[in-house]
Amino acid sequence: MSANVLITGIGGFIGSHLMEHILINTDWNIVGIDSFRHKGLTDRITDTTVFNTFRDRVKIVTHDLTAPISPLMVDSIGPVNYIINMASESHVDRSIDYPVPFIKNNVDLVLNMLEYARTVKPEAFIQISTDEVYGPMHGNFAHPEWDTILPSNPYSASKAAQEAIAISYWRTYSVPVIISNTMNNYGERQDPEKYLPKVIRAVMTGETVTVHGTPDDIGSRFWLHARNHADALLWILQMSPVAMFPKANIPIRFNVVGDKQIDNLEMAQLVATILDKPLNYVLEDFHSTRPGHDPHYGLDGALLKLTGWRPPVDLWSSLEKTILWYESNPKWLKL
Repeated sequence: MSANVLITGIGGFIGSHLMEHILINTDWNIVGIDSFRHKGLTDRITDTTVFNTFRDRVKIVTHDLTAPISPLMVDSIGPVNYIINMASESHVDRSIDYPVPFIKNNVDLVLNMLEYARTVKPEAFIQISTDEVYGPMHGNFAHPEWDTILPSNPYSASKAAQEAIAISYWRTYSVPVIISNTMNNYGERQDPEKYLPKVIRAVMTGETVTVHGTPDDIGSRFWLHARNHADALLWILQMSPVAMFPKANIPIRFNVVGDKQIDNLEMAQLVATILDKPLNYVLEDFHSTRPGHDPHYGLDGALLKLTGWRPPVDLWSSLEKTILWYESNPKWLKL
């Protein structure tokens, strides 16, 4: 039976991929909310063949989620089976430069979405979170679900706050919360403030790439294509009913994990190789230039794999496809 899913931040890079993936793989109807005042772009929605093929199944609502959703808007949105709360400010450097508005934005929007959920009573409410709430990965240790929360910067602190507020609504108001934690996503239409498109732009224009790290300690990340992230979220929604308090003591939480840890210099070298251009780079000591920087992140994805989920898009071919897409669509590197 067809369902109605509400996606916040649908004009964001990951939100637009989630929209496409749901349209292709289900018969669900989508309501997308975005303020289009931060990093959300209508172009990410409308400049896709998938949207233009299935546009009768998509409704876009322009609204800043730092303000409550009014009863009139609730009626306009209509019944909702699932909520995927993806909207958030996400750039670490901006959170360090402007921590107060950054944190307030992320806290206010999750409060308003959870209050909305109390009204419409969805079957599931996925709160999208990040690996960064756990702080850095030390050695080969990858954080499992429910590891100690120890954020290092205002961005990760704001995401940890979102999680805590969502858990409180799960316990107090029976909002059917599921928490997902993911890491560095990549793919087409990503904002060039993020590392991969930033490196692609620099290599294409001959600029110098800044790589966080020292010769004996280059920063590293696990990388996940946004379509794999979308597929995991759809898989989670289609699993058994949400565990609820007091039968369960904690909400369902899944790590959505990429295949391989890649250091930042290796990623830049890969971009240069695929584009067949030289790489000019400089190493920058992240401890002195970026307060609260975590050199290495990592999540343990075993729990989600135990449910049977496997990523549909492989790492290396999707990286090559993404890099070549930007080469063919350089307008997305000029935002």
